[in-house]
Amino acid sequence: MRMHTGRFRTLSATTLLVAAALTGTAAAPAQAARASAGSATAASTTSPIQVYGAWDCGNDECTWGTVRNMTDFDTNNHWLIDRGDGTPSVNLVVLSFVDPLKLLDGTNDTGDVNGAPVGMDQAVVNYFTSHGVRVMLSLGGVTYTADWDTALSQNPTLLGQKAAALATQLGVGIEIDYENSTSPNLTGLQSFISAYRAVHPYDATGADPTARLTIDLAAGDRYLIGLTQYATANWLSTSNPVLDYANAMVPNKQPSTSAAEANWQQHIDGEPQYSPPIAPLAPAKFTGSVYLAGQPQVLPECNNFASSLESTTGSWLQSAAPGGAGTTPGMLGYMFWAAETPSARGMSTTPPNTCQGGVGIGSTTYAVPVPMPALRQG
Repeated sequence: MRMHTGRFRTLSATTLLVAAALTGTAAAPAQAARASAGSATAASTTSPIQVYGAWDCGNDECTWGTVRNMTDFDTNNHWLIDRGDGTPSVNLVVLSFVDPLKLLDGTNDTGDVNGAPVGMDQAVVNYFTSHGVRVMLSLGGVTYTADWDTALSQNPTLLGQKAAALATQLGVGIEIDYENSTSPNLTGLQSFISAYRAVHPYDATGADPTARLTIDLAAGDRYLIGLTQYATANWLSTSNPVLDYANAMVPNKQPSTSAAEANWQQHIDGEPQYSPPIAPLAPAKFTGSVYLAGQPQVLPECNNFASSLESTTGSWLQSAAPGGAGTTPGMLGYMFWAAETPSARGMSTTPPNTCQGGVGIGSTTYAVPVPMPALRQG
């Protein structure tokens, strides 16, 4: 079995700084001071949460290798479309993952058709969209990093065109999850994005679901450095946006409240001491992520909102002040890793461990809009 280890990466021995940033166990004094100052400055103004979504790994650890029985699918995922009062718990579901090399090659085998997992079909997409929940497909994931590299070296333009065609076919957006931490093929990725945007131009209104194109970055700025530097400078500006927003992924374990906020503050402030520097990222251009499942025990993020990170970080997230980019306070919202069965070794979000008590109550508490509205652009 191919194991998808989820959104976290294997710790590298190249630098302890990366490990500290990802685990949230330490932060540079200057970074911590900026985080504190940013919180104080933004305390008087907030923006409502607009993105409140979950990655969905299906029932086979993110493979989606079989066509789903929709009765069983509803049993496992009903909490996503009904928090208990008939309103969805989330306004976005990201089906994870599509192998970029299989998509480029148009692979047809027992688990894929034309390069896309057979379980990611129209019935699954319609299950969510019929309730006002936006759907995207995640292209990549840490397991498929090498396949990203190969596909980008072979024909990134064709890959972008095939991703755009898949988006058109299903009526979905595409998320880029390319986790090469040492030598990402940024020229190839630029060609992929340009090809996708040639078919589905940027749409600030959000009316065209296929135009939604996002990217995953690390929890903070100290991992996936090359990707973050390039994406922040070239694709995520508020003046000339190419991608809709980024997701700051989960670190290698569930962080504390202060560690999560410190990681997200790194994106807001940027890293001017790096060469080349990482520019500040507007709060309106990214979400923060927390673990939902795949852990040895049921997490409060799933079943106990009052004790959850989506509760304890909520005020900070909605009031985070710009640190050099953007004009409005507050990040876009939250992403949760992950619904259904992200790992064979950890807890799932299937009955009896569904997440109305955490994610669902958060949706009510924050008055999460369903369907997702046009996103703040500054």
